[in-house]
Amino acid sequence: MTTTTITVSGMTCGHCVASVKEEIGALPGVSDVAVDLNAGGDSPVTITSANDLDDADLRAAVDEAGYEVK
Repeated sequence: MTTTTITVSGMTCGHCVASVKEEIGALPGVSDVAVDLNAGGDSPVTITSANDLDDADLRAAVDEAGYEVK
């Protein structure tokens, strides 16, 4: 198991968190996504996966949810 932490900007509510968790959670090998919401600021997102995740795939998933990786 591998744990990766990224910082996502722009999330303001539970719906935002759910969108990010859904998109990242759909990546192959991801078993858990935890978000520590800092409404309106930068929020840490911790991802647990079977293998290392590709940065481009993570950025694309967060972008698809409508937010930005810092």
